[in-house]
Amino acid sequence: MEFETAAQKTCHNKLAQWMDELFSDVPWEPLGHDPGFSLFMGSALAEVNIYPWGDDDSVVHISSLVVSGADLSCDLQTFLLKENAHLRFGAFALSESGDVLFQHTIVGSTCDPNELEASVREVLEIADDYDDKIVARWGGQRELDRPPGNA
Repeated sequence: MEFETAAQKTCHNKLAQWMDELFSDVPWEPLGHDPGFSLFMGSALAEVNIYPWGDDDSVVHISSLVVSGADLSCDLQTFLLKENAHLRFGAFALSESGDVLFQHTIVGSTCDPNELEASVREVLEIADDYDDKIVARWGGQRELDRPPGNA
């Protein structure tokens, strides 16, 4: 794994020290190819990526692919935007390929264990809850139902 900046490496090492304590109840592992971690909960997979933010800081971006292949109708997009207005952390988004995502970003240098845990668990819980709702109404596949290698 290569780091682009010293701040990115510092943040990654800090988070790595907290992972076992904060997430002992869910399967998790290092991403391997990029600085970060992946975690499973229910039918949701979240990635915690650490990206440089300038030369002196980093951001911790937590994201989950909620549904792939849904009918991206105006109705679904309106639903997602209205839900965003009521969520505590994070927001729904659409990827370039049309996947429904849920994501949240926090500042790396000021991140503490409570903030990391709250952000990651919120992303996992929202993705795990909403994937079934979206698939039932607009079709598509949850992350858990996608064939291996289609990430």
